[in-house]
Amino acid sequence: MNDAKPIPHWRLLVGVNRTQSWRRLKSAVAQSRLHAFLMGLFVVGYAWLAYALFHKALQFTSSFPGLGPVLIERMMFLLFAFLFLLLLLSNVIINFTNLFRNKETQFLLSLPVPRQVVYRWKIFESGILASWAFLFLIAPLVAAYGATYNAPWHFYLVTPLFVALFVVLPAILGSWAALGLARWVDRRAFQVAAVLAVIVLIVAASSWLQPETVTDEMLETRVLDVVDRLLARTRFSLFPFLPSYWVSSGITQWVEGALMGTFFFGLVLLSHTLFFGYLALTRTGGFFYGALSAVNSRGGGTAAGWKFWKRKPALDQAAFAPRPLDRLARLLWWGRGDTRALIVKDIRTFWRDATQWGQSLILFGLLIAYIVNLRHFSHRLTSDFWIDLTSYLNLGACALNLATLTTRFVFPQISLEGKRIWIIGMAPLGMRRTLMAKFLFSTAVSMGVTMALVGASCAMLSIPPGRILYFTLTVGVMAFTLNALAVGLGAVYPNFREDNPSKIVSGFGGTLCLVLSFLYIIGMLSLMAATSRWAFGGSSVAVFWLGWVVFLGGSFLLGWLPLRAGIRKMASVEI
Repeated sequence: MNDAKPIPHWRLLVGVNRTQSWRRLKSAVAQSRLHAFLMGLFVVGYAWLAYALFHKALQFTSSFPGLGPVLIERMMFLLFAFLFLLLLLSNVIINFTNLFRNKETQFLLSLPVPRQVVYRWKIFESGILASWAFLFLIAPLVAAYGATYNAPWHFYLVTPLFVALFVVLPAILGSWAALGLARWVDRRAFQVAAVLAVIVLIVAASSWLQPETVTDEMLETRVLDVVDRLLARTRFSLFPFLPSYWVSSGITQWVEGALMGTFFFGLVLLSHTLFFGYLALTRTGGFFYGALSAVNSRGGGTAAGWKFWKRKPALDQAAFAPRPLDRLARLLWWGRGDTRALIVKDIRTFWRDATQWGQSLILFGLLIAYIVNLRHFSHRLTSDFWIDLTSYLNLGACALNLATLTTRFVFPQISLEGKRIWIIGMAPLGMRRTLMAKFLFSTAVSMGVTMALVGASCAMLSIPPGRILYFTLTVGVMAFTLNALAVGLGAVYPNFREDNPSKIVSGFGGTLCLVLSFLYIIGMLSLMAATSRWAFGGSSVAVFWLGWVVFLGGSFLLGWLPLRAGIRKMASVEI
């Protein structure tokens, strides 16, 4: 008779995933020690560089008597408020994919595992995926903040507790929001409403973020009153019912020595985390199962909800009549029919995945809101140095946004083919043409959009036409390199067993792609600024053209080498 106690389901799931993660890490290190060493070097280098930059910036700001502490405190509140909103949005998207678009979830529900345990594990997994980048970003800033104000040693022990409690709340609220949206997100009416909502938010943000105008009468008053009026648009971060307010107040008051205030906000944060955590861990499994059953039992595809007025075509017409997207693809007359069919398939797959087009819509919305608000900033630039610096920072912001898009959406394209990759391997299209078609299509789309945005942003900054052309061509070359890098590394490091793009990007290949993209942008941006003919004093014609040659050569090599390696890797994939 076996008296051994059964292992709880939660412990079993945690143990299996911990073992799988450890084996993936060992396999990645064993395959390429150089890549693993470079990744570790980047992590250490980023932490050190970010800490040094944050520390220098905080010291510079705090050097203003009376004004510095006020600005730093407001920046801390504002930072955590925006991070809370971004974490909430990220958790909504990742939870929706993990709960309703994940084969592992369907498999676990078919086993004798309680639905509450499945939901508990999935929100834990989603919270980790959504929060690791936030923790990676915030750690050097908090350490620099403590060093600037000479915080005691226990500050570095208390702060991680505050941050850990803080990331739990958006994870839980994001999962609940995903449960509520799951019934509607695949309907075309909801998709149209989401697009209109983003447009309305862009217009509202453009008008709300207009800076306060400083007049001569304001300058004659007290400095703190002027600063308070200039920071009027940031008062939302001081709303006392926001979790970001609790964690910001706890951290700042601990540095100031107000320990009782820190304990108070810590208990407020802990009580809300325990309350909402208890509801999520013990009472939400039934709602999750009901929402999943409704989503799986609903038919009709993305056009559900619009069919009440559409005439149903005959069976022979429905089978062979070309769709509007197919007619639009015929405009690509120079491409072969199978290549156009692949592009149409990728577009439909992208549009059917609400997490994909939702994230791209939000990213482009934020970028457009940023560009629109540049017109309120350009007339304040009077020095040539600040004009040059702002123009290159604007180029860097657009390029980093492009790198985020290519890593998030282009890199997983090969992996998302999944077990259907054998169809491509046996089709006349072939692996090589598939990769090239994905590369050329993603490059054409991202290049056109990014070059238009860079041109519009430069026009908002009142930059001369010659420089606008210079920056537009520069970001066009970067679009070629970043897309080639993403497609190539996506083929070199495929993950055909995973259907969640967030998990694919979070792997070794996706992290390497993001790191190389950021390093490329920083390096080439520094090169272009140093060899420019007009910026920061200017350079000679020979130096300018030498910089362009290095920029074009380096961009071509960084793009073509991974793309060629990806083609070779896909040619040897066993199908």
